[in-house]
Amino acid sequence: MTVPASIVVVGSCNVDLTTFTDRFPEAGETLFGTRFHLGFGGKGANQAVAARRCGAGVSMVARVGDDLFGEATIRNLRDAGIDATHVRAVPGVSTGVAPIFVDSTSQNRIIVVKGANDCLRPGDVDAAMSAMDGAGCVVLQFEVPLETVVHTVRVARARRIPTIVNPAPAVPVDLSTLAGIDYFVPNETEAASLTGLPVRTDEQAERCAKSLVDRGVGRVILTLGERGALVASGAGVELVPAFKVDSTDTTGAGDAFIGSFATFLMEGIPELEAVRRANLYAALSTTAVGTQRSFWARGDFDREWARRAGRS
Repeated sequence: MTVPASIVVVGSCNVDLTTFTDRFPEAGETLFGTRFHLGFGGKGANQAVAARRCGAGVSMVARVGDDLFGEATIRNLRDAGIDATHVRAVPGVSTGVAPIFVDSTSQNRIIVVKGANDCLRPGDVDAAMSAMDGAGCVVLQFEVPLETVVHTVRVARARRIPTIVNPAPAVPVDLSTLAGIDYFVPNETEAASLTGLPVRTDEQAERCAKSLVDRGVGRVILTLGERGALVASGAGVELVPAFKVDSTDTTGAGDAFIGSFATFLMEGIPELEAVRRANLYAALSTTAVGTQRSFWARGDFDREWARRAGRS
């Protein structure tokens, strides 16, 4: 059952094909994996599910293929309580897929085949205006065409709807086309790719985040994995520490962060506390295997937050 949408996610839907292995193969080498898992993913769908499991009403604007994966993706979104009215199949195109490889240290490598995600056009966003008009926040990523991301930002800005843009995966972009976004949320790899600056230390991360702010991005949240998240704006920079957990699989942790952060922010939780809560939510998602199925329900999260709130 869906609830009225407070968050609209304009983005990707994929099917994740996750292989676990002791180590990544070298070029030309064949290895036996240890386990395999097929699940639903795509940064857009992941962020939508994370927001919904945190209690937000969520509407998704996306495209899938006219194949078995497409039908299953729409059903999965609806089963999660997400409004999938504007998730439609494109004839003759495959649903996006993401082969994921996870080694014994829980690090992952991902190759995304966009499929129908590449067919999400500005006109599709215009056709979903009924969802946009009721939104408290719009969340976007870079797994759909950039022209659609830019158009959505302009539509949201014209309606004074807050926007959160996750530049993942990192692709060349003129940041001036995203002027007016409220939050720009890259990880270390994406920030380094977009700026050409290293992000290996906290000092380097601060310089990198400041450079994004200087390029016209209002507020930057640079996620740093086990080091936490760096929040930067014209008013300054603050590092919000991470929470320690026994990590099993880091896949989808960034999506868990963004979906939960959007929810906490829309609930009126102050920015830095929303980031801190999202740090914990993302960390907890790494304690189970997979993406969407590793995201915690809000009640379980609230109990863990209450237990850990005084320490990180």
